[in-house]
Amino acid sequence: MRSPIHIFSVAEYLDAESKSEVRHEYLGGQIFAMAGGSKAHNIITLNIASWLRSQLRGGACDVFMSDMKGKLKAANQNKTIFYYPDILITCSPKDRDKYFVNYPCVIFEVLSPSTEVSDRREKLVNYQTIGSLQEYVLVSQNEIKVEVYRQDLQGDWTMEVLGSEDTVVLNSINLSLTMADIYEGIF
Repeated sequence: MRSPIHIFSVAEYLDAESKSEVRHEYLGGQIFAMAGGSKAHNIITLNIASWLRSQLRGGACDVFMSDMKGKLKAANQNKTIFYYPDILITCSPKDRDKYFVNYPCVIFEVLSPSTEVSDRREKLVNYQTIGSLQEYVLVSQNEIKVEVYRQDLQGDWTMEVLGSEDTVVLNSINLSLTMADIYEGIF
């Protein structure tokens, strides 16, 4: 016997999520619980978010960590998605909702074994549909390696792979992070 899958409305999801102790991502009506991260994952995320916040404090941009949802539409579909990126930055005055961001310019995901495939495929494709998004950054926790997906002026996406001697340039917010900033306390 099969059980029907309950399809949640956006309002039902947001209401349930506001009361839940566990974070859930929302994909077109279905919800999925989020797994916890490793110490390295948390240290890297905190390093990046803290550094970005210190550089952007007092300006037009806001930096959010993993408890803030990003809202978007699924690629090639008219389904709403809510993801919890590890870090997201918005500089848009239109982003006024208390519980999610609609107009991110930069999104970071720190790769982990349980999320790497989704971060590289599903999320990459879906994030690239966000008109305001200019950079999507994947950070390895197992080696000093960062991948930056960047949208150019024609709307095409390019990828840059960076190693231990490189600097992560974020054109959208006019900042650069060193690998030492990212991996402090890890390697």
